[in-house]
Amino acid sequence: MGKKSNKASDTIASHVSDRKKKLVKDLAGLLSKKTIMVVSVKNLPSSQFQDIRKKLRGKAELKVAKKSLIDFALEHAKNNELLELTKYVQEDCAMLFSEEDAFELAAFLADNKSPAKAKIGQISTEEITIEPGVTDLLPGPAITELSSAGLKVKVEGGKIAISEEKLFIKVGEIINEQKAGILSKLNIIPFKIGLEPIAAFSEGKVYANVKVDRQANLGLLREMFARSLAFAVTLNYASKETIMHLLGKAASHEKALLELIKSEAPVEQTVAESQSN
Repeated sequence: MGKKSNKASDTIASHVSDRKKKLVKDLAGLLSKKTIMVVSVKNLPSSQFQDIRKKLRGKAELKVAKKSLIDFALEHAKNNELLELTKYVQEDCAMLFSEEDAFELAAFLADNKSPAKAKIGQISTEEITIEPGVTDLLPGPAITELSSAGLKVKVEGGKIAISEEKLFIKVGEIINEQKAGILSKLNIIPFKIGLEPIAAFSEGKVYANVKVDRQANLGLLREMFARSLAFAVTLNYASKETIMHLLGKAASHEKALLELIKSEAPVEQTVAESQSN
């Protein structure tokens, strides 16, 4: 009797196209790179996707594949640490392969996002605040529309003006038709879109939440530096950063002491004169 075939596996094999086989082979060949990153391409328009792909040339290779094919490639890499990436691979994901540091790559992706308008049904990823000031809108129906959304408005110089700052959309809020329309009329483009890092494998470890916000991090560093500088001056710790502050502090104390001495001098003189008499 001939060897019985496994109909299930034969069926699966027959449905695996040469293109998919090549894609899995390409993925497997890239798994030796220093950084392997899972990124989300959800809601990313084709034009922006192609633009980012061009910018990544020479920096990273971008591969888009179905979750099943990515999982298959990772499972056959014979690397238990790398296999942890499978838990972060979802639909609408792509893979980045690079010799650059994972966080440097994440920072590059953050710096190369494109401005995007708010869309109906979109879940806001950040707070959107409308600042006070004159708009380009003429008085008319727009006054009612803005007021009904909770904005305080007035007419100034023949244009509608927002009179008070307003937290318009909260983080996690679903943007409705009314608010999306108002943001559009006010020419507010609150979001940025691009490849969103989800997790990365680098130097034998998997890192989740590898998003990098340079401006926010710089702001945090400035705040921490200011606090530590003030603390160092309080402790009279001398360094090139604190020396000018310490000299100023010493001069201030000297001035205060001189004023105190001057204010007490007449009293001492009076006592001395009374004793001599």
